Formats: sequence, structure tokens, C-alpha cells
Amino acid sequence: MKILMALPGLHRVNRGAEVAFVEIAARLAASGKFDVVLAGSGEPDSSKPYRFLHTPMTPRERFEKFPKFPPLRSEFRWEELTFAWHLRKTVREEKPDLTVTCSYPFVSWVLRSLRNGQNKKALHIFVTQNGDHPALRTNSEYKLFRCDGLVCTNPIFFQRNLASWDTTLIPNGVDTARFTPPLSPEEKMESRKKIGIPLDGKTVVMASALIPSKNVRPALDAVAALDGVSLVIAGDGPLRDEIDTAAKNLLPGRYLRISLPPEKMPDFYRAGDVFLHMSREESFGNVYIEAASCGTPVVAHDYPTSRWILGDNALLVDTTSTPATSAAILSVLNGEHPFPESFHDEFCECFSWDTIAAHYARFFQVILAKNSL
Repeated sequence: MKILMALPGLHRVNRGAEVAFVEIAARLAASGKFDVVLAGSGEPDSSKPYRFLHTPMTPRERFEKFPKFPPLRSEFRWEELTFAWHLRKTVREEKPDLTVTCSYPFVSWVLRSLRNGQNKKALHIFVTQNGDHPALRTNSEYKLFRCDGLVCTNPIFFQRNLASWDTTLIPNGVDTARFTPPLSPEEKMESRKKIGIPLDGKTVVMASALIPSKNVRPALDAVAALDGVSLVIAGDGPLRDEIDTAAKNLLPGRYLRISLPPEKMPDFYRAGDVFLHMSREESFGNVYIEAASCGTPVVAHDYPTSRWILGDNALLVDTTSTPATSAAILSVLNGEHPFPESFHDEFCECFSWDTIAAHYARFFQVILAKNSL
């Protein structure tokens, strides 16, 4: 089976969706059962077992002040349009049996136009990494949404799409060989040194895009209420100036914002005393399991997806309340909410990328078999 996966940020950025696609593709290709091709705006990596097609695009940051209107509703859509324009040429000679993306509308439309080796329509799989709204809505560009299989990354998406599409429930995963707890207090201090975080004092860490839906701004108020506690954010986005300015006033000498390459993210999580995530709705939330796998206690918003992923292995609160968020952080810092030592082993079993890739392989084979009858 030949699989073509396309996403604008592949091999260029390491956000949740990009990480998921790369990890899944690598394991499917390494199995020897699939011919896997990835298309993205980054550069090829000879260490990967799949073939990579460099596809030019204009980064979303260039479009932050561009006008927004359907279907160009955001800077993300402008970026996607430039990628899809070049993707038409990049994949023109490919003849996949099955195409995969989580990018709608433009990338999905390009992939759905492809034919396989028998000159039949290639089957199309859509993954809800960025939400299930393309599959649900019927207005504007969404009325043109079609797929042969829908991968839902949480049970809420799965239940509400079950009647409309050929659907499966597959979460994201974590590299359990890299994201591991510190073996000792000394190793934790070593992680702080590597990241450049002050060695003394308690530290709350966040890994988040600086966009409205992540609700990073209220986190400043929650940490500011805690004497001597610092906040370190790994992330960037359109709200960077607003966040940095507010932090200078609320957290003088207790705030740091950094950008890190993916290889340093395990050290980043290990360096924190608490991992805080303020988003009130995520398609999945890779950061939850990455932080937890590193042994860092998680404080996050209480909603169905976070409960499904983390269960009792995190302190889930109503993060719309600053006092409640501050109290939760303080509770963890004071050792009042212990987390099980077996957490990493449990995640290895449920959320390893080997397990997740096997789920994808079975779903792809089922979809191909159904459509070959």
C-alpha cells in the first residue's frame, strides 16, 4: 500500500500534528508493509525510512496582519493556501493508494484529486488533529468536505462523527524512550542548566503556542499570585508581545519565554516543578502526555478530553478561575497531590508511538479492503 501524507509544517516545525505524522509515517515505513511518502515545507532527512517531498510555502507569520474572510479565515489558512498551490506540482507524479492530512480545505482538496496506480481515485483519510469542525460543519467551504475514513483523536470527536463517516478513535502518542522522568534531583538540576532555567526556586513550565485558544494570558495572573514562583514558557505566536509585556509587569524577574529545538523538550519538561496547560479544548494535547511521561505533575483545565487522557494522573481544575488555578499549582508544589510512580510505564503501554502506528496500520488496511470490494 502506498501512503501519501501531507501537511504544511512537516520537517519544518514540531507542533503536535507534525510530530504525530512524522512518528506514524516512520513506523509504518519501517515495518516494510507500506510505501510511505511525506510532503511538507521542510527539508528531507536521510535518517527517516520514508521518502520526503519538499514543498515550498510562505510561513503563517507573514500573514498575521492579512485580511481574514472565508475560506481564508486566519493566517493558518493563508499559509495552507501557499503550500497547497505548490503541492499540486510536488505530488503530480505520485500515485498513492491512500492520502492523509489534517489540513482543510486546500491541502485536502489537492489530495482528493489524486489517482492511484490503477487510475482510480485515491482514498482519502482525514485526521482531526486540528479539530473535527471540517467533518461537522455544512456551511461555506465545509460543505465540500469528503473523506473515506476519519481518524478521531478523542472520544468526543468519535461519538459525534460516528454516524456520518467511516470513523476510528486513535489518540496521539509519545516517544517513551526520550520523554522519561529524571532519575535523581541532580539530573533535574542538570535539565535546568541545559535549558537556562534558574536553579533555585519553584518553576511552572508551559509549552504552548501564543494564540487566543491556548489562554496563556490568564496563566500569568495565576502564577503572579504565588510568591517566589517563576513561569517559563516554550512557545511563540501572534500574542507574543502582549504576553511578554504583561509578564514584565506581573512577574518581574520571574518570567522567561524561550524557543527550543525538539531534542531539548524532554529536558524542558523535566526542569519544571509543575506543567501548566490552560487550553480549554484540545483535539488531543500531546503536551499532556509528554510532560506526564517526564514525571512532571500536570495542572490543566478540567474537560472531557483531558479527563480521558490523564484521568487521576493530573490535577484538573476550572482554569477560567485564577484563584482555582493558583490553588492547584500551590497544591502540587506543596506535595499535597502526589502522582503515581507507575505513570511512565502506563503511558508506555497505552501511548507509545509503536502502539499508535499499529492502530493506524489496521485502519488503513480496513479502509482499503472496504473500498476494494
